[in-house]
Amino acid sequence: MISQPSRRAACVFPSQILSNPSVTHYAILTAMLAPAFFLTATASLLGTANARLARVIDRTRSLLRDLADDDGHDTEDRRILEARIALQRRRSRIILRGSQLLYVAISCFVGTSLTVAGDSFFDHRFGQAPTILAALGVLAMFAASLLLAREASMAVHAVNEEMDDAHRKANRRSPLI
Repeated sequence: MISQPSRRAACVFPSQILSNPSVTHYAILTAMLAPAFFLTATASLLGTANARLARVIDRTRSLLRDLADDDGHDTEDRRILEARIALQRRRSRIILRGSQLLYVAISCFVGTSLTVAGDSFFDHRFGQAPTILAALGVLAMFAASLLLAREASMAVHAVNEEMDDAHRKANRRSPLI
């Protein structure tokens, strides 16, 4: 008769798995790499924010040239130019705040990876620090996304206003029949 292995011997307890050094190293590396996915998303948003900021700066410079070339005869045109410049200033500040939050998120995600490694090295004395850093990073990324969404809305509003103004001017010069 062939003896059946006991159920107890076949069962591997989590504590036995965690006591295996190679398994714990892989678990630590996996935990350290998890924030890399957030880092990738954050870097992508940061690249987009920087490109948007560059476009706002270019547009502001163009408006400033138009303001400098203004002969002062049409006060309505000057008022419109100054309003557009003010809008671009608000947009640039929003993008800057969003970018700053994205840099905070990057720092939190890198800090999460380092804290996971340090926590393992120092025998798990950091408690909830890795989780708190990761949560702060996600919150910073969320806030930055909301700011960038607001700025995108402002950009569309600005373009619509410029189109409306261009149509009004064109109709003043040559009204449709």
